[in-house]
Amino acid sequence: MKQKIKQTRSNIWNMSSVNTEFIRWKLMGFLGLCLSFYSCTDFVEVDPPKNNLSTKTVFDDAATVKSALANIYLKMRDESLVSGNNGLSTLMGIYTDELDYYLFDTANNQLYQHNVLASNSTTNSWWTNAYSILYAANDIITEVENSKLLSADEKAEFNGQALFVRAYIHSLLASLYGDVPYITTTNYLENNTVSRTPIGLVYENIINDLKAAVNLLKNEDVTGEKVIPNKAVANALLARMYLYTENWEMAESTASILINTFSLEPDVTKVFLKSAASTLWQFKPNGISILNTYEANQFVIRFIPGQAFALHEELLGSFEPGDLRRLNWVGSTTSADGLTTLHYANKYKSIFNATVSLEYSILFRLEEQYLIRAEAQAQLNNLLGSQTDLNTIRNRAGLDDTVAATKEELISAILQERFLEFFTEQGHRWFDLKRTGEAENTLSTIKSNWKNTDILLPIPDAEIAVNPNLKPQNVGY
Repeated sequence: MKQKIKQTRSNIWNMSSVNTEFIRWKLMGFLGLCLSFYSCTDFVEVDPPKNNLSTKTVFDDAATVKSALANIYLKMRDESLVSGNNGLSTLMGIYTDELDYYLFDTANNQLYQHNVLASNSTTNSWWTNAYSILYAANDIITEVENSKLLSADEKAEFNGQALFVRAYIHSLLASLYGDVPYITTTNYLENNTVSRTPIGLVYENIINDLKAAVNLLKNEDVTGEKVIPNKAVANALLARMYLYTENWEMAESTASILINTFSLEPDVTKVFLKSAASTLWQFKPNGISILNTYEANQFVIRFIPGQAFALHEELLGSFEPGDLRRLNWVGSTTSADGLTTLHYANKYKSIFNATVSLEYSILFRLEEQYLIRAEAQAQLNNLLGSQTDLNTIRNRAGLDDTVAATKEELISAILQERFLEFFTEQGHRWFDLKRTGEAENTLSTIKSNWKNTDILLPIPDAEIAVNPNLKPQNVGY
């Protein structure tokens, strides 16, 4: 009997992560929720969960559903591919022309040198953590809908947040890995044999989830700190997805909803403060062990040697004279002997403050919507509208109006503006190079190991070994 129990346990914990993380959430998730909830409550400011949590009681009580959602956001902030702690901002920065890397971590060096293996621990952890988050979101969607005690308004809010999370995580997985399983269930038997969903269908599912989320979510974040996704955040991702799928009309109209509703932060020095007007969604530091952002800790160079990342010369050389972003969003440190000066991303500046969090980690901000609409308008031959939106971003940076006049010139200028506006933010640079087909032209000259197959990361080999339905592996791995 003991042997049988041991074997059953072994079978469970050796399943594919698309399934394993689902099982782990059921077995351990709510225990972890209780243990870590102090930081969860600080993160979103909700009441602590009640004792003796079970799936039924959690999804029959609004406070504990909020706790479950808080745990999702905590995991995203601290461990996932969107975390400022070894997430897309840093590691897709070294994959492109944004950052140089100076340390010796094997997984990171594979990304920097473009010789990523299917066993890479970083890209594998991104995959595993993503599907853990997806399981948690799907569990909320399923169980909240079945709850007999939650009100209709509570169900709408909770399901809207979970649908947004499901869409957001799948959007990042698809941009990194291509065809990926689109998971909408918590059925471990089904998920253990799941196949990869064609990318076109992945985007279709994302857009459908976001449309549903927009209809369900509230207009405002009740915390007042923009730390909980609301209708605006879902629309922001929806506009991005329309851009990625080249639905120019819908990209323009969806971005316009946000531009017409919110105000652009007028002061470039305040864009990354926690109260910035342009921010749509941000992660709050836990306020206990970390009072400031992971991004500041990762990027700001205190000493040379000792730095992990520094801005690449390609980025530094791309700023126009007088660009206020170059002045305010780029810092520098010189070695003690005066021989070496390195530049770093200085968007987030607070490192040593020990009493209050001055900055939160921004995931979505309004500036993206101006550049989404500008690109969509250029594609639709509304050149004057495109110039106007582009100039809104340029003028705030202290630059003159664009000289781009034709459709082709405008699209090129907009992509360059995105490079300078969103450097070291959530992998924007890589996703732009990839979706526009410019990765080869841009990176082949600065990455000696560049291959055309680097356009996608490998599916983790450990996942394929457990679930052969994830084959074929991406070309080149």
